[in-house]
Amino acid sequence: MSISPLKQALRRLSSERSRLTNMSKTTPRRVNRWFKWLSPGLFVKRWLLISLAGVFLTLLGVAIWVKLTPINRLIEFVTGMLETLANIIPNSVSGPIAIGLGVFLLLWGQSRTLGAITEVLQPEGDGELVDLLLAHRRLNRGPKIVAIGGGTGLSTLLRGIKQYSANITAIVTVADDGGSSGRLRREMGILPPGDIRNCIAALADEEKLLTELFQYRFQAGDGLSGHSFGNLFLTAMSEITGDLERAISASSKVLAIRGKVLPSTLADVSLWARLTDGRLIEGESHITEAGGKIEQIGCFPSNPRALPAAIKAIKEADYIIIGPGSLYTSIIPNLLVPEISKALAKSQVPRIYVCNIMTQPGETEGYTVADHLRAINQVSGQRIFDAVLAQKTSPSSQSLKRYAQENCHPVFLDRENVSKLGYRIILANVMDEDEQTGYVRHNPHRLARVLFKWYTSKRHRKI
Repeated sequence: MSISPLKQALRRLSSERSRLTNMSKTTPRRVNRWFKWLSPGLFVKRWLLISLAGVFLTLLGVAIWVKLTPINRLIEFVTGMLETLANIIPNSVSGPIAIGLGVFLLLWGQSRTLGAITEVLQPEGDGELVDLLLAHRRLNRGPKIVAIGGGTGLSTLLRGIKQYSANITAIVTVADDGGSSGRLRREMGILPPGDIRNCIAALADEEKLLTELFQYRFQAGDGLSGHSFGNLFLTAMSEITGDLERAISASSKVLAIRGKVLPSTLADVSLWARLTDGRLIEGESHITEAGGKIEQIGCFPSNPRALPAAIKAIKEADYIIIGPGSLYTSIIPNLLVPEISKALAKSQVPRIYVCNIMTQPGETEGYTVADHLRAINQVSGQRIFDAVLAQKTSPSSQSLKRYAQENCHPVFLDRENVSKLGYRIILANVMDEDEQTGYVRHNPHRLARVLFKWYTSKRHRKI
């Protein structure tokens, strides 16, 4: 179908207007970009000055080498020109003009050089190199954070806090025995990679794409059906590198994640739980399926050895965050490693527990915030954090009805009991609610904002 002459004229007019608008915006944007390179913390100015000094010394060396003859004539010529110029234009005007022109040419040359480098490093042009450097420096100056947990709760937390610091260590449970992870654990004899996979994806820069790739499950294929790509990737890396710790480290470098992901132990840990009705349930996936109330929880072997790198991270941490996540199958399995519980108890840095928003069938039915804290204290044998973050507002009536069908309810904040246990309460709205499904989850960015606000206030109080 042909386009009418009128439409063609309108399109040309629109494109010409856009071109002129873009031209008017280009110059101030470029100037702003040049001055960004002089921002503190980029370590660019010092190298710029060193480069200028190098140019000067090179020219001086050449002049000395040839016995100063060319440089003397050049000096005489430049002196004559400057005297003539000074007679025409006062030095109060010509001096600043020359300085400004020299700085402009220097910055322009550096900008064009860095632009050429950017085209190679970022062929798709996602953001300015200077902005990426500024963000990189800011994140590298962030506090050393240790986040402990597992499941979807820990990966949700990591998506938020990676915007505030690149010095993150996620310590992840390896007690999972269900789904793809359980199959690989039984068939290949490796530690379950599922929770670790989620954390690696959450800390990656290309989070959305990597999450989709790592979460992709094969729908067909002999032996492949039901497995996620991320689990198979980590399994292959474990075979190549020798163990899961090296596999995670190698994968983290390949995927350029912010921070580190560490298993709490390299032992082949299996959970068990004793219910109030006397049943003894073995296996993480079977505990929630049993549908009883948990009276006691433990693991085989009974005292697994902690990963040394995890203990080192806790000792060097500036801030420790525990949760959110399933209390008995994501949080507590990490605390069943005695060295981790002891290291957390000895730590003097701000430590906070992020409580779940809703109760969980088969784990925390009828639990209050204080019940969560008592369960953690019972396992660890001591206090391992200072404060608890609880959801401030209740979900909508639609979500409450949806959850009530599964015997789930909001975790009630019993202030008096929490205070008696010696914990400070942080109340905030950190919830996201899906209007279609009615499910509620922690909002990663809102959660991170509240956590860092509390951390900043604690740090300033110490100062």
